Amino acid sequence: MGRQIRVPGSVLMALMLAAAAGCSDPAAPGGGDPKASAPAGSPSSAAPKSPKSPGDDAKPAGGDVLPGMVTVAEARTRLAALKVAPVGTMAGYSRDKFTHWAQQGNKCDTREAVLKRDGTEVAQDAECKAVSGNWKSFYDGVAVTEAGKMDIDHMVPLAEGWRSGAAGWDSARRKAFANDLTGPQLLAVTAASNRSKGDQSPDLWQPPDKTAWCQYGRAWTTVKSTYGLTVTEPEKKMLTTMLDTCAS
Repeated sequence: MGRQIRVPGSVLMALMLAAAAGCSDPAAPGGGDPKASAPAGSPSSAAPKSPKSPGDDAKPAGGDVLPGMVTVAEARTRLAALKVAPVGTMAGYSRDKFTHWAQQGNKCDTREAVLKRDGTEVAQDAECKAVSGNWKSFYDGVAVTEAGKMDIDHMVPLAEGWRSGAAGWDSARRKAFANDLTGPQLLAVTAASNRSKGDQSPDLWQPPDKTAWCQYGRAWTTVKSTYGLTVTEPEKKMLTTMLDTCAS
C-alpha cells in the first residue's frame, strides 16, 4: 500500500472555493459586473431625470392661457348645473383664512410658479424669484418685462369664494383654492387690471379686452363648478354672455 498524503483542511477548503468561483456565471448575481445584470428600465440603468419646476404638470392646453379649462359645451353644461343663490355675507372674512402663497418645492412659492408658467424666457435666481422675462396680461393685453409689475390674480377672488360657499370650508380646502395650479384659478396679469377687478363677479367687472371674455367665462365657470360654489342670477347671465362670444 502506498503512502497516504494528508492535505490540511484549510488548504482543501481554499481549493474547493476557488473551483466554485471559476464555475460561476459572470452574468449571475455575485459574478461579473453587477451592473450588467440589471434589467432594462431598472433604477441602476435608467438615466437620471431633471427635477421638474412647480407647475410643469399643469401647462395650459393649446389655445388656452390657463390650465384645466373645459370646453365651451362643457362650460355651458356646468353653468346650467351651478346652484343659484343670493350674495352671501362677508361676516368673518379675512384673506388670512386662505393660506397663500404656499411653498411649491425647489424654494418656489405659488406666485413664482405662476410667473414662470405664464411668462416666456423667465429667468429665476437661486431663491426662485423671477428676475427677468416677458409677460402679456390676459385681461388688458399689456406687455410687461418686469415681474414686479405683475400680480397673480385669483380668477374667482378669495372674497367672492367666501360669500359663495368658502365660508363653510376648512382651512385645508381654502388653502387648496388659493394655490390651485392645476385648474384655471390663478394667472399673471398687470397690477392695474387686477386691482380694477378687485373681488367683483363677472356681472360687475369684465376684462377690458373683450377677446378675453370667452376664456374668462370658461375659467370662472370651471372654478365655481370644481369647488361647488354658487352663482347669482346676474352673474350667471353675464357668464352666459361671455360664453356666447366663443367661436362655435
